[in-house]
Amino acid sequence: MRRLTSLCVLLVPLAFVFADGPADNIPKDVRPIPPKGIKIPDADLAALKSGLTDFRKQLDDAATTLKSKPELLELLPDVEIYHKAVRYAVEYDEFYKLAEVATAKALLEAGNKRLAELLEGKPSWTTATGLVVRGYKSKIDGSVQPYGLVIPKEYDAKKPARLDFWWHGRGETLTELDFINGRQKSAGEFTPAGAIVVHPYGRYCNANKFAGEIDSLEILDHVKKNYAIDSSKIVARGFSMGGAACWQYAVHYPTLWAVAAPGAGFSETPEFLDVFQNEKVSPPWYEKKLWRMYNATDYAQNIFNLPTVAYSGADDKQKQAADVMAREMKKLGLELTHIIGPKTGHSYEKEAKKIVNEKVDEAVKEIRPVIAPEIRFVTYTLRYNRCGWLVIDGLEKHWERGFVHGSYKEDTFTLTTQGVSELTVEIPAGPDENVSFQIVLDAGAAEKVTPPAGKVGHLAMSVSFRKVGLRWVKIEKAPAEGLAKVHGLQGPIDDAFMDSFIMVKPTGKPMNEMTGKWVETEMKHAIQHWRKQFRGDAIIKNDVDITEADIKANNLILWGDSKSNAFLAKIADKLPAKWVSVEVIEGMKRRTESRLEFGGQGFDITKHVPVMIYPNPLNPKKYVVLNSGFTFREYDYLNNARQVSKLPDYAVIDVTTPPNSRYPGKVVRAGFFDEKWQLQKNDGE
Repeated sequence: MRRLTSLCVLLVPLAFVFADGPADNIPKDVRPIPPKGIKIPDADLAALKSGLTDFRKQLDDAATTLKSKPELLELLPDVEIYHKAVRYAVEYDEFYKLAEVATAKALLEAGNKRLAELLEGKPSWTTATGLVVRGYKSKIDGSVQPYGLVIPKEYDAKKPARLDFWWHGRGETLTELDFINGRQKSAGEFTPAGAIVVHPYGRYCNANKFAGEIDSLEILDHVKKNYAIDSSKIVARGFSMGGAACWQYAVHYPTLWAVAAPGAGFSETPEFLDVFQNEKVSPPWYEKKLWRMYNATDYAQNIFNLPTVAYSGADDKQKQAADVMAREMKKLGLELTHIIGPKTGHSYEKEAKKIVNEKVDEAVKEIRPVIAPEIRFVTYTLRYNRCGWLVIDGLEKHWERGFVHGSYKEDTFTLTTQGVSELTVEIPAGPDENVSFQIVLDAGAAEKVTPPAGKVGHLAMSVSFRKVGLRWVKIEKAPAEGLAKVHGLQGPIDDAFMDSFIMVKPTGKPMNEMTGKWVETEMKHAIQHWRKQFRGDAIIKNDVDITEADIKANNLILWGDSKSNAFLAKIADKLPAKWVSVEVIEGMKRRTESRLEFGGQGFDITKHVPVMIYPNPLNPKKYVVLNSGFTFREYDYLNNARQVSKLPDYAVIDVTTPPNSRYPGKVVRAGFFDEKWQLQKNDGE
């Protein structure tokens, strides 16, 4: 296995220069993100609105016209991104300088030009080299999302090319308008010879987390569909906020990349906020546990599987990101290659940049074996469960360390596990159908398997095992009986917004006026802030209009209670939270009152609302969520390291405490379901 050695260009004392600082540490005084835009001339605003109306009609007509030409219809998002960019700027007051008026007009013109080419069947941008802006339709909310490409002049569709991802830095005014304009004018920080460079938008300013994370994965699929890509030569790069993104992609998907090259940024939450933001954080136990989703330091072991070349300016406070990763890696016997630019702040130093490029290029050229001879993989959630030929299908306990050390030698896979309850070994095909393999787990008896022959390197056979007591048993790939936490169905609440979802609006009368108003306000907040922070228009449907197709394809975000929401009423008796009527005796009088019951505990229905994620009883392969959007709020927008999950699998909210910039109300109970989606004996650690 390749080992990474420590390399420092120069070490000098770190100069602390506070950037955001304490001014953004006051929850009661939060500046809006994105900020309010400037006023633009009325005549320009009218012209843009008129242009948008005309363009929208043409797009709708084109969608109908191109139905008989699916290969062209698939390219419509490449056109729609221009309409969306201008619409968002106009509709939501997101112009930040007068020059952007001209930009908006130019983008409308560019969009109309593309549409004309598409209708003629001659979309020139699909074969263009140089700077190209593309778009795709996201599976999450059906929105069109832009991304930029740098296509080398020598690109040959018959020869798979290297692909470099570049994740951008923080930009509170980086709207779609600004992003597309920039991607049409600048090739960016790195343009390796012969490589395609992709610039994700990342759904705005979220450090490529949650929907922003899925953005790059959807882009990768879209790029592979439209260009010839060498899957063994995909590079992860980014700087500042993009460096933070690079760290999390590196540790969560370590065998997707040939090499990772994070620059500056942050790699975890608490220490970074202390150093960079001068903020001491003391979260509740469940929020601290949820740091294990995006704290790259907790996954430092996974860098064993991935050549990583970190960069920092010697005088950059964000050097802290690589320093803490190097510290955690050292505990595991790993060394980080850390290139440091002398006397440099938050930028690349010229000579250090050359060294970074040389080391990245060297790693890309290295030929990786079809079957990695050694894997060391750690995870705390089944959201991240793949490393080369290993798939972790079950954990003994979510948010606790699951680890597999695997090796492959002489046709034998040997695995040692900790905290893992189910796993799969994926065996690639070879030219000889008579080759057999042995799989040995935790020094148990060997399991002999013989995969069929096939295309070399492609998957030939998956062999799954479940731990029963102290023994591993071979199983069919079919999921376990009953409910179980599996990849993509493991929580927490925010996980529902990393795949297709529908906001389900109640049409009935709520059980209580106060909780009904809270639901109405929070639903509006969730829809508005999805648009602001993840740049999509959430799909909204009335409870009575949900179809079988909706249930099959989507996570359903249910607002209200079992009386106000008709869909929730259908499944209420199958959920852990229940609205019940109980008989109360007071002296000689009897009366009936409604209560919210959760895990044997009763709550006053006039003051409390359940918030949770759970497998949909009508389709256990998808989620239902009660009364919640994504769980970080306005205060967290001020620093990307704060943008982590704030609520676990479930919570009970006391709505007599009004929502604020941090929480939807007072959390009076919260916790995680166990691996079978059952309530645990207690909610604490």
